[in-house]
Amino acid sequence: MRDELLTIGRFARLCRLSVKQLRHYDETGLLAPVRVDGVSGYRYYAPEQAGDALTIALLREMDVPLAVIAQALGAEPESRARILRAERDRLAERISRDQARLEMLERLAEAGLPGHEVVMGGEPERRLAVVRTVCAPAEIGQKVEHCVGRLLPALGRAGIAWEPPLWSLYPLDLEERTRIAVGVQTSHGEGVPGLEFETLPAGPVAETTHIGPYAQLPLAYHALFAAVHERGLRPRAPVREVYLVGPTAAPREALKTRLLLPVQERTA
Repeated sequence: MRDELLTIGRFARLCRLSVKQLRHYDETGLLAPVRVDGVSGYRYYAPEQAGDALTIALLREMDVPLAVIAQALGAEPESRARILRAERDRLAERISRDQARLEMLERLAEAGLPGHEVVMGGEPERRLAVVRTVCAPAEIGQKVEHCVGRLLPALGRAGIAWEPPLWSLYPLDLEERTRIAVGVQTSHGEGVPGLEFETLPAGPVAETTHIGPYAQLPLAYHALFAAVHERGLRPRAPVREVYLVGPTAAPREALKTRLLLPVQERTA
């Protein structure tokens, strides 16, 4: 049997992997040799293991995590396809986020920090019908769309009249699991299944308007929070986004979003 096996060095060359990688895959349980010499500790691999080794090398080249590769290798074909499609979707989402970051960096490189005008004003009390969810910061765009898909049908079923535009409410700090709300202004309705009602108190706010893709909203938030701190004010939750011109009405370059940040005077 030993004559049919390959030393770790020969197997590594056959599979275009390094000996160090093969040892790591053995230690993590991803690809174990078929035999380990009890005296020398030398590892030996069977030629038919080359298929798995080459698959590992290919997936690692695409930055697929080892845990996902282990799941895929141990799965039946149908389950393996589902695992790899899920990883494909995660990669597509990461590429989308990276593309948005590239666009922001390009904008900063060409024009510096954008000159969002921040003004101080006052907001009246507003009563919103809202739906809530909890998500990671990277999921906010997707979850806002999901909330809109819950909110508007619930209003329609209940026959509740509402005033556009749509609003989103956020905490001051976007944590790993962030609670957000999406709502519309209404003076009607109570006790509607799937809906909550929240009253935003009247008070002073700092505000700015962002024109452009939602992915570039951090540039507007930078200007908004900087202006608040420069004025010696204390920001308060919830931060409010008001979608004056949304994706159904304009291309992404022409989206118009009003940002409102409630403030109060700092106390000594």
